[in-house]
Amino acid sequence: MVAVDGVLCDLTRTLARSAAEVVCLIPPGGDPHEHRLRPSDRQALSKAALVLHNGFNLTPAATKMRGAGTVVAVAEKAMPGYKGRDPHVWHDPANVAAMATVVASSLKSVLPPSQRSALASRAAEATAVLDGVGRWGSAQFATVPENQRVLVSEHQAFGHLANRFKLRPIALVDSFATGGVLRPSSLRRITAKLKGSGARALFPESLPVSKTLRRISRRTGISVSGAPLFADGLAPGRSTVATATLNICTVVNAQGGRCDQAAADRLNSRWSAIR
Repeated sequence: MVAVDGVLCDLTRTLARSAAEVVCLIPPGGDPHEHRLRPSDRQALSKAALVLHNGFNLTPAATKMRGAGTVVAVAEKAMPGYKGRDPHVWHDPANVAAMATVVASSLKSVLPPSQRSALASRAAEATAVLDGVGRWGSAQFATVPENQRVLVSEHQAFGHLANRFKLRPIALVDSFATGGVLRPSSLRRITAKLKGSGARALFPESLPVSKTLRRISRRTGISVSGAPLFADGLAPGRSTVATATLNICTVVNAQGGRCDQAAADRLNSRWSAIR
């Protein structure tokens, strides 16, 4: 089977374990928005009994995917009522839990009957861990002074994180740039927007930090976080849960809160232990 984008590679491998081989098309750190199908991708798709992708146009190339078996837009099926434009739905742990249910149901149709009981147990534990991440995240953001519960990023990729944990999102490039160009008038509007917003850091989505973000930092006097947020999928070397806790701790610590890393580590260990 093939898992295409977002957190689906780790989520599918966690639920399937040794019962199925999962081929991942976009590696951690890869850009799902710009991904183009390679010959190796097409070969994997041609053999796959099941193809799982995020949907909501996260990966435009997914509309051209054809598998030998079923193709499932997991997030769209998990969130049929969502009409927004932000495809990065996994930044809310509750959405990932709903996606896990869809993945488990899809796997059930292609795995041997002897594997279904174990699959159901793994899905239940995965949902429990993800519910725990949501409760833990709420507790972490509660340590941030209310007037500093703001998330300043370059792009509109963290709307689901902001909505879940009641943050005020400010997307600098998407909201203020014209055709991707930051004009002097844009800088003036950004400065006015950030003044008094409670923002203590500007969060990059990759390193090295973009010239645009450095320019905004110089103009506003707000420093750029030394740790990026991972918007488009997994952080390199980290799981779904480890990426979520990393992003949350990055924001909480930079905005004046105190992140309980020990509790995050316990959640990460539970996720890794799912068998």
